[in-house]
Amino acid sequence: MTKVRINPGVCGLIATVTAEAQKGRTVKVTVESGCAGIQKMMEKLGDTFDTFEVCFTGPGTNPFYKAAAECCPPHGGCPVCAGIAKCVEAEAGLALKRPVEITFIND
Repeated sequence: MTKVRINPGVCGLIATVTAEAQKGRTVKVTVESGCAGIQKMMEKLGDTFDTFEVCFTGPGTNPFYKAAAECCPPHGGCPVCAGIAKCVEAEAGLALKRPVEITFIND
């Protein structure tokens, strides 16, 4: 099981994602979030995914991004979909469990 915490920023709607490998290439994903859009997205998608359909797609084209375009408010910079995909990658053994970070630099 792989678990990540995603702090999306100023909205403060922390997301906790759990991915658990199943048979074959499938993974069960659970997302806890205070964001109504993310909740709606996960209700629409269900909880079982083919890891290749999540991990081996072009940027912004996996099932989470596609559903977010319909279910979430217009917030293209929300990092939750990327965080879910990273969690799935790590659980499937397709990525190392290393922190991902976006840092603002004030020059």
